[in-house]
This record gives sequence, C-alpha cells and structure tokens, in this order.
Amino acid sequence: MRRRDFVRAIAYSTTAWPFTARAQQSGRSRLIGVLINNPENDPEMQASLVAFKQELQRLNWSDGVNARFDIRFTEGNLDQMRRLTKEMVAIQPDVIFVHSTPLVAAAQKETSTIPIVFVYVSDPVGWGFVASLARPGGNFTGLLLYEESIVGKWLGMLKEIAPQMKRVAFIANPKVPTYDYFLRTAQQSARSFAIELVPSPVDTATDIEGVIRSFADTPNGGLFFPPNVASNVHRDLI
Repeated sequence: MRRRDFVRAIAYSTTAWPFTARAQQSGRSRLIGVLINNPENDPEMQASLVAFKQELQRLNWSDGVNARFDIRFTEGNLDQMRRLTKEMVAIQPDVIFVHSTPLVAAAQKETSTIPIVFVYVSDPVGWGFVASLARPGGNFTGLLLYEESIVGKWLGMLKEIAPQMKRVAFIANPKVPTYDYFLRTAQQSARSFAIELVPSPVDTATDIEGVIRSFADTPNGGLFFPPNVASNVHRDLI
C-alpha cells in the first residue's frame, strides 16, 4: 500500500472512531495529539503528515477551524518516547494518533481512556494493545503493520537474489519491543533456507557502521533489517 493511501485510511479511522460522534455533541475545536517515532526533519514523514491533515480536512476537520494538532517527534529515542507520551496524555487531547510499537506501549502505560489510533505496530494482540484484530476493545484501535510470517518471505527473497548466501546479519535494536517477535521467526525461517542467522544488536549509527564492516569481512553474507527504530531512523546511513 502506498504511504499516502495508508495515511488516508488512518485519517478515516481517526474520524470514524469515536471522534465524529463526540464532535457532533459540541461545536468546540478538537485537539488531535500526534506522536511520531521519527526525526522532525524526516522528509518522508513530513509528507505523510501533510497527507494526514489534507485527508482530515476533506472529512471536514480543518486545522485552526474545528481541529488543532499537537505533533511531537521522539526521534527513535526510548527515553524521549516515555517523556513526550506522558506530556501528551497530560494535556488530554480528544484522540491521539500514535506511530510505532514502542510509542503505543508507552501510551498504554499512561492512559486507558483517551482514544488512540495506532499505525506501524506489529503484534498488537500479543502486546496486549487490543483484545483481537476483529474486536479491539478498550481505547486502542489501528492497523497491523506486519504479521510475523512475512519474515520468512523476506529471507526467501534475499536467498533468491543471492543463492550463494550462507549467513545473514539480523540488524536491529534489541531495546525495541518487536525485536524478539521478528528474531524468533527469522531464526526458524533461516534454518529452512540453510542460512546461519547472526543476531547483530545495534543502537547508534556507529553500531550500525561497525556491524556492517565486521560482517562484510566474511563472504557470502547478507543483511536483514526487520522493522525497527534503528533501521527507520538511520535508513539514509544504511
């Protein structure tokens, strides 16, 4: 799905649950909180936010008219995620749009009443964000990012591209909640392709550079970056 279509879908779900019904009860401006797990200067994310606001405006939610936006960027920093989430909940927005699993986990600890719409989340049921995909329950709803079996397809594609490949570096930040979720499946899938999976934990840009340089010393290797803060924030470097 193209990112713009993805954002439009989220914009619709934000207005549909339960935002619209509450807005009909009052003419006051509604506060929409937005928590983004990317740097503020990320051009792709800025384009997505423009699309997000445009779609809400098409659905009659106009910034500065009947809606206000409080947008905060955590830049992939776990401590900043917790701090900014706490600050966001303290201002009591009418709804919060949350981007990524770590931020949703932080939001879950801070509120059980403010409606939250999430994106870029893997295994929302396993993490206890929702009761089920069909009936979320509680104050959380959103879109599943990746089902874990897709990891096998990614490794299969890598093996097809480079049949001689024998080793794959699994490069991700182990502090991120989804690390074990993808690592577990990657280890199982790697065995079926006769590939040695090499867990390669990273946090900073320096870590990523070191892992890639070190792994490249041995031939017939490949690099695998699962959905993770490290690969998202440092994608230009990678």
